[in-house]
Amino acid sequence: MSKERARRREAREHEQALLAAARAAEAERRERRAARRRAVASWLPERSRTGRPTGIVAERERRQRTTTVVLVVVLNVLVALLTDGWAWPALSLVVSALAAPVLHTLLFRR
Repeated sequence: MSKERARRREAREHEQALLAAARAAEAERRERRAARRRAVASWLPERSRTGRPTGIVAERERRQRTTTVVLVVVLNVLVALLTDGWAWPALSLVVSALAAPVLHTLLFRR
């Protein structure tokens, strides 16, 4: 009976050692990956590391860009709904893509 118990304990300890080794290997992989990410991030500008820029100016610029895009999309949808065929909507897409920066400058001059 005690030999059987010792054998089961040995098997259980062996499994625990395998699990501990796997956890250690995974932790080492995570640490190496984090070190690589830190090394790459140290070469990038601060803005790229933290995601999109924050602040009042950045928020205002995002709002202005969103307004310009919404106006251009609404204009293209109206042209597509009010005309027949594909020529006018296609022309509208091309012209709006070229005119969007001009529209943005006219609407939001500094």
